[in-house]
Amino acid sequence: ADAVRQSLEALAWLRGQGAEQILFKYCSTFDSTPQGNIGPVTDALMAALGTDRTIVCPGYPCYGRTTWRGHLFVGDRLLNESGMEKHPLNPMTDPDIRRWLRRQTAGAVGLVPYAVVRQGAAAIRAALDADAAAGTRLTVVDAVADEDLVAIGKAVVADTLITGGSGIALGLP
Repeated sequence: ADAVRQSLEALAWLRGQGAEQILFKYCSTFDSTPQGNIGPVTDALMAALGTDRTIVCPGYPCYGRTTWRGHLFVGDRLLNESGMEKHPLNPMTDPDIRRWLRRQTAGAVGLVPYAVVRQGAAAIRAALDADAAAGTRLTVVDAVADEDLVAIGKAVVADTLITGGSGIALGLP
C-alpha cells in the first residue's frame, strides 16, 4: 500500500511537470515478494493513466540480466539459482516473471518471446497489440542482448506507461 501511494504521488508530480510517458523502474532482478509491490504499483499506475496494457522488461543484458521465454536469468543461472533465492527481504524463488506477476495482479500476463523480439520493433508492436486485443494487461518481453532493448524501446515509443529495469531506457530516446 505504501509503494502504491508513493508511486501515485510521484506520478501526480511527474504529470504536473508535463511528463507524457512514465517509466516505472524496478530492479533488474525483479526484487519482490510473491505479494510484492511490482504488480500492485503497475496496476495502480495503469489505472491512474487510463491505460489497459504495458510491458514488463526487467532485463539488462550487458549486466547479465536477461529474459528468455519469460524466465529471468542472472548470468547463466536462473534467477532462483543465482543467490537471489536467499535474499533476506525478497527471496526470488521463481524465475518465471509471468507466474510471479500472476500472484500480484488480477490481470492476464503474456509474453513476447525472443523469436519475435529478434524480428524487430514492428513485430514486437504487433505481438503487444495482439496480446492487448486478447485482454492481456501485462506482457513480459524477452531480451537477451542490449540491441533487443533498443528494438523494444522503438516498439513502445508511444506507450504511456513502460515498466522495466533501467536497461529498457536504452531504447526510449
